[in-house]
Amino acid sequence: MTTERRRDEVSQHVPEGGGRPRKIGWGVLALFLAAFAVFESVKYGVPTTVAALAFFVLIDLARLAGVRPPGALYQAVHRVWIPLVVLVAYTVGPIAWPPLFTAALGWLTRIALERASGRGFPSTDGA
Repeated sequence: MTTERRRDEVSQHVPEGGGRPRKIGWGVLALFLAAFAVFESVKYGVPTTVAALAFFVLIDLARLAGVRPPGALYQAVHRVWIPLVVLVAYTVGPIAWPPLFTAALGWLTRIALERASGRGFPSTDGA
C-alpha cells in the first residue's frame, strides 16, 4: 500500500460566492442600502415606502408568478446592474420622482441580502 494520493483523489473545496469576506461585504452593503431606503422613505412619504417595499419583494413576486430559471425574466430580477443603473441614472439625470429611486434601493437591498446570506446569483442550469 502506498500512502501517496493521486491529485484527483484530493478534495478541492472552493467556497461558493467567494467565501466569508464577500458575504460580509454584501451584508454591509445590504445594511447601508436598507438604511438609505428608510431615510428616503421617511423624507418623501408613503409612495416611496410602497415603491421600496414592492421592489424589495420583487424576487418573491416573480417566483410566485411562475418565473423559473433559466428564463430571461428570472435572470433579470437577480441582476445587480439593473437597479444600480437606475440609481445612477436617477442621480445624474433630469428625472425627479423619488419612488423610482427608492424602488431601485429596495431591489438592490434584496439582491445584496440574498448574496450576503449565501444564495448568490442563481445558476442557469435550473439547480
